[in-house]
Order: sequence, then structure tokens, then C-alpha cells
Amino acid sequence: MITRTKCEAQIFGKKNENGDFEIEKHVVVHNHPLTREISNYLHRSERQMTEPKKEAIEAMSECGLRPMESYRYMSTETGGEDCVGHTMIDHLNYCYKLKMKQIDGKDSQTLVNKLYDIQSIDPEFFFRVRLNAGGKVECLFWRDSMMREYYKIYGDVLVFDNTFRTNKYNLICAPFVGINNHWKNTMFTCAFIGGETTESFVWVFETFLKAMGGKHPISIFTDQDAAIAAGIEQVFPSSRHRLCLWHLSKNANSRFGLLKSDKNFKNAFYKCLSGCITPNDFEETWKSMINTFKLEKNNWFNRLYGLKEKWCTALSKDFFSAGILSSQRSESTNHAVGFKANKSTTLTEFYSIFQATINRWRKTEEKDDFDCTRGIPTSELSMRAILKQAANVYTITLFRDFEEEFKLSVASSTMFKGSVGRTVFFEVWIEGITGSRQEVQYKMEDSTVTCTCKNFEESGWLCFHCLRILHLHSINTIPDRYITRRWTRYAKKQIWERVDTIKREKGEINNFTGWRLHMIKR
Repeated sequence: MITRTKCEAQIFGKKNENGDFEIEKHVVVHNHPLTREISNYLHRSERQMTEPKKEAIEAMSECGLRPMESYRYMSTETGGEDCVGHTMIDHLNYCYKLKMKQIDGKDSQTLVNKLYDIQSIDPEFFFRVRLNAGGKVECLFWRDSMMREYYKIYGDVLVFDNTFRTNKYNLICAPFVGINNHWKNTMFTCAFIGGETTESFVWVFETFLKAMGGKHPISIFTDQDAAIAAGIEQVFPSSRHRLCLWHLSKNANSRFGLLKSDKNFKNAFYKCLSGCITPNDFEETWKSMINTFKLEKNNWFNRLYGLKEKWCTALSKDFFSAGILSSQRSESTNHAVGFKANKSTTLTEFYSIFQATINRWRKTEEKDDFDCTRGIPTSELSMRAILKQAANVYTITLFRDFEEEFKLSVASSTMFKGSVGRTVFFEVWIEGITGSRQEVQYKMEDSTVTCTCKNFEESGWLCFHCLRILHLHSINTIPDRYITRRWTRYAKKQIWERVDTIKREKGEINNFTGWRLHMIKR
């Protein structure tokens, strides 16, 4: 008994016949405070990790917050550390248990369970897992229902990048990325790959096709990898395989040797990559470069020339590629995902980070769509009929590209070259711009216009050469055949109608989704 306060709290015991202690008396109640009231929350009996707290910590962890960040947030939210209900050590210990729960041979199963949970909410959610001989995850693939809808619209061009390793198991993160009508990234699917083998890539590509209803892209951009090339040839035989110019340029630097400091050589090489307009222009430039710098017996350059159809922009203008020259957009995808992921990131953690990135992209796209409904963009040029039409039809981003072509058309010169029946031929060029001279063919009976620069075939909007000839023949609107739907404001019209109908039936429609209905009716 404490004599100072005469406190009766005590535990009294004695040994029994067997030599063990038995409790005979236990008084729990004290007649004095055990500690200062401000420190009561430090007592074990006062510290509780309740279920709501656990759920909040797990949610913040999935959003990418670190343990100390989530603890500081909870402290601020509740009014201070003494109001949280547990200590910082308790918080860190629980975060550690979460991580260990994933790491101890259960990480892949935890992620698979999460994917099953998502599938129960989104019946169109698709995922596949491939195990190796030891029963461990070798490949993992997933996409949600909205990704498939976006692929139906923007699946003409696909960027596949396998250069990013982002987790403690050294699995390769391989996102499938597309370009939306605002010229920004849109995610189609994502996969984890255990090894860079043809077999692994074939499995991923075949799974991709199954997930996307069998639709093949027109163009596929990848890194220079023999296993990927073999997989594409086997699974996507009708698609145009293009090599990433950014990676090619980066790899080429290590092959230049003493020529690395020669500006004339580098200018010639980069002109071969993307500066030539016609196949003849490329062949002449390449031949001149090889002869000038004595590269006739260089094996690397000879192998590169053998792949010219995959990287030379002058040889790929017949295939739609949305104007992409490299997989730089996919690299930005990896940077966007990787800013919080690192070598110790588990699969489950990475999935949460990845989903947060996709949600951010979709919010940005929704804002871009909304901005397109607030009126048509203005121009420093006189808004002639064809320019007004473009402003009403295209997204703001694509209108700016069209506006640039329109400006060039105003500054261009023309020369009549001849005619065959009702088909006329012209040359169009801009004084002082090398390579701008192109031949344009115009059919008067149906206003069909084609140009040797093939900008429409490659990018999906008319070049200034064609616009000049249309203007010359008093054509004041863009013919319907030259308005590529994927670049318009209404590219996602069917998705909006379907999603908003479902929400309306569930009573979830609100004022923000209403702007899409207004856009559809315009």
C-alpha cells in the first residue's frame, strides 16, 4: 500500500503446497491518477487500433502515403497525437504488419484476391495469372471495363514498353498505352512479366487480344527487342511494328564511337531517322552518310538498315500512327507510375499506385472533355468556314494542330501540273522550307484530295498541301471522309450514353455527368 495516498491497489499472492504462486487478493482501483492526464493515451490499456483506424491506414497506404505521412494526417485530423488513440510506434508497427502480410509468400495471392474482389464489382474486369513450374507468379495481366471501351475507340495505335522494373521481385512492368483524342496517354492494360522471352511476350500479347475482343492495332511501338519482335510477328501479323526512336537514338550513341562528336554525322543520322519525307530521300541520305563516314563494313549500321521499315518515318506513312515517332508516351507512363514505386515495392502496393495514376489520367481527360463544351477555341486568324468547322468538330488540342496546317496553307504556293479527265494535279510548297514541295491530286467529282506527304494517312488530319487545293476549288468545309472520329470531341459519345444511362437507372446521375449529355446533343 502506498502510504502517501493510502492507495489500496495491490496484488497479494503466496506459494501453495506445490511451490506455485496463487493470487489471493487483487485490488484494481487506485485512489490517485497513475500519470498526468495529458499522458494517459500512452498507457497500453488506453491505446486501441480499432477496425475503422485499420481501414483508414490501409486506404492511405493504398493511395501511396508512407507510414509517417498517414500518421501525421491522422494526428492533424483528430486534433493532435494525444487524440489519435494510438502511438506513432503502434502506427508504424501496424504498417509493417501490412507489408509483411504481403511479402511473406502471400503478396501475389493478396493481389489476386484483390483482383477477384474488383471483378465482383466490375463484371467486365479481366485478369489472368500465369504460374511457373514452382507455382510462383511468372506473368500477371489485368484491365478494367473502361480500358476495353477506350481501346475500341483509340486502339488503332498501341505503345508497349517493357523497360521498367518496379518491384522487389524484379518483375517487368509492361503497360499497354494509347493516345486519346486530346493527345494524352490513356491506359489500355498492364502486365507484369517474369522474363524477356518470346514465350512470355506471346502469352501477354495473346492475353491482350483475348481481353480486347480480338481487335488488332494498326501500329505497335516497342523497344528494339528480338523477343518482342518475334512475339508481335506471331500474334499481330497484320499490325505495323514500329521501333521507338527515343530508345534507338539512345542505343545508337553507344555505337557512334569517334563519330559521336561529329555534328555533320549526327545531323545525317537523325535525318535518316525522322527527317526524310520520301523513301528516295531516305535512301539517298543513308547512302551518302555510309559513304562519307566509311561505314560500309559496320555490322551495327548494316543490321539497322535491315530494320529500316520499322524505324524510318519516310517508309511508314501508309500506316496510321497518330503522328507518334517513338514510345515516349509510354515512358511518361512509367515515370508517372514510378515516382512512388521502387525496388522494394510489393505487387499489391504497385497495383494501388498504378490505379491511382489511371484515376488521375481519367480525371484529367474528363476535365479536357468538359473544357471542350465551354465553347469553341478562338484563333488569331479570320475564322473562315473551314476553320470554324474544325473548331466545332475537333478537340481543342487537335484544333491547334489543324490551325497550324491552315496557317501554312495560307502561306503556300501552288503550280498546276496537268489533268487527266476531271482529276487535276498540283505542286504545293512554301518558299524557304526544305522538303515542303509535295504533289497533290484532286478529283473534282467527289472532292477527293491526296498528297504525297501522306499526313492524313499517318496522322488523321489534312496537311496544308491538301487544304490549299481545297481552298483553291472553293471547298469551304472539310469533307466527311477526312474527319477522323477518334480526334473529335464526340469520340466517346457511345461510352457517355451507356455510362450515363446506367447511372440514371441507379439514381446516381448528377449535374457533372449532365454536361456530357449536353455535349452529345450539340
